[in-house]
Amino acid sequence: MRRADRLFQIIQILRGARRPVTAQDLAAEVETSVRTVYRDIAELLAQGLPIRGEAGIGYVLEPGYDMPPLMLTPDEIEAAVLGAQWVAARGDPALVRGARDLVSKIDAVAPEHLRPMILNSTMMAPSMKPLAPDALDMERVRTWIRKRGKIRICYRVENGQDSRRVIWPIGVAYFEAVRLIVAWCEWRQAFRNFRTDRVQSAEFLEDTFPTPTKVLRATWWKEEKARNTAKH
Repeated sequence: MRRADRLFQIIQILRGARRPVTAQDLAAEVETSVRTVYRDIAELLAQGLPIRGEAGIGYVLEPGYDMPPLMLTPDEIEAAVLGAQWVAARGDPALVRGARDLVSKIDAVAPEHLRPMILNSTMMAPSMKPLAPDALDMERVRTWIRKRGKIRICYRVENGQDSRRVIWPIGVAYFEAVRLIVAWCEWRQAFRNFRTDRVQSAEFLEDTFPTPTKVLRATWWKEEKARNTAKH
């Protein structure tokens, strides 16, 4: 069990207890050693949780404690900040806003001693390549993926000619310099990847495709793995 999960479980045990809970009982409940429970209690106290008691007697959680909506370890905070930095640099405008809002929300709920890891993070996600601009509303594309909506696009292929397609979008792949819409193409009757900077126009249709998105993704992923295996 991860430490963050174990700390969460200890809090839940103390919240539901009607009498002091000994370290031995906590250790048995979370399947760890008594020494580890002592360290976990010390960590929870350092984070400001109102726990009373001492080793050998038992622990109780002060009445009225409301657990914050998010508990993260230092590694989880750094991972989230690093990911948000990358999205802020390479994502579309809606995702950039989402990444910044995410960091703000993490900062709002993180314990005081962990906040410097957010505000003065040592993690960096630099990018030296210019990002090709999207030629369509990517926020709306993601919405259409969730609602299983079809999109009619005019797409400029590599030879410079325009091709009109109706696609069933199932995902967006974010690369260093480009973004791809992964979709089932009605014209090709196959999965295709479409660079967002080559989409000349897009009409978001009210028609929905019949196959569940997760089924299409599973089929696409199976084909991708078979293709990669054949190359090697």
